[in-house]
Amino acid sequence: MRHVIDQAVAWQRSGTRFAMATVLRTWGSAPHAPGASMLVSEEGRVVGSVSGGCVESAVCAIAEEVLAGAAPTVERWGVGDDDAFEVGLTCGGTIEVLIREAGPEVPLGRIAADLAAGVPVALVTPVGGGGGLAVGGGTVTGSLGDPQADRAAALAADGMLGRAASGLVTSGNAAGGGIACAPERELLVQSFASRPQLLIFGAAEFARPLAGIGAALGHHVTVCDARPAFAAPERFPGADEVVTDRPDRWFRAREDRFDATTTVCVLTHDHRFDVPVLALALRSRAGYVGAMGSRRTHEDRLARLRAAGTTEAEIARLRSPVGLDLGGRGPEETAVSIMAEIIAVRRGGSGLPLTDRLGPVHRV
Repeated sequence: MRHVIDQAVAWQRSGTRFAMATVLRTWGSAPHAPGASMLVSEEGRVVGSVSGGCVESAVCAIAEEVLAGAAPTVERWGVGDDDAFEVGLTCGGTIEVLIREAGPEVPLGRIAADLAAGVPVALVTPVGGGGGLAVGGGTVTGSLGDPQADRAAALAADGMLGRAASGLVTSGNAAGGGIACAPERELLVQSFASRPQLLIFGAAEFARPLAGIGAALGHHVTVCDARPAFAAPERFPGADEVVTDRPDRWFRAREDRFDATTTVCVLTHDHRFDVPVLALALRSRAGYVGAMGSRRTHEDRLARLRAAGTTEAEIARLRSPVGLDLGGRGPEETAVSIMAEIIAVRRGGSGLPLTDRLGPVHRV
């Protein structure tokens, strides 16, 4: 999504008119969750996606109408609709998409700035059209055209942003009082939380493709190694930072910053470095902790962790040998294996071939 927002800001600043199509709701097997967006410029350029390719051509046609003066519109495509087969949505899902022009009044610049700074922020768009808000950190940018509506929308958006959720919400209450006396409005809230952290300890050759894939999947990537010759920034162009320090010392100094979205991968193959940082990571709030090594290395590592006071409950969190069994070899294929397991853990996937599973491809 970040590249979509960056392009939208660039078009706003250059005066290029464009429509933004955003997923409002989904049912069944839908490839994108609510909040996913696609841009269509007045020159016909397309950035982003709302359906993985199924309905994009139909969205482009409606976007052209919107840019020609039509009102914002909500369209629904589903496998049971005659139009769905015409545009290609045969995957078994249903999506509802809001298509409207994103004019200069939509505060996309604030969204992009907060994203770049790693600050959680939400973009609020009234489904019926009319302005937009950027909400986050106790401040509001933009307007829906009425101060009471802005306050009610900001409250609603704060609740969604706190859960890092995107989708529809109703703000205001015509029968209420105070800030809730604003008329009810259906709003689209797109939450942009800070990027999840991928911490790679051990600047081995296997770390290079892992850093690149992690960055491509939206992580803030840190590579840390105590050896200066290995912790060279030019070796890891995909990393946000490359640090020369003892892994355990670096981790301990920043432990309060890590949460359930944090991924820790230890690739050092040296118990002097990997055991101290693993002991810390397994006690932390990090959602995923993995370590590379053979099964013999794993057994030795477990004995050393126990000797260091790591509990059995903490050890049970360790994923070692790290990664899914893809049969891969070498740094690149190993990195795919590791990242596949990280995604499966985060999304609740089984790691099994889809041909061996029943039910929808995309989990609800």
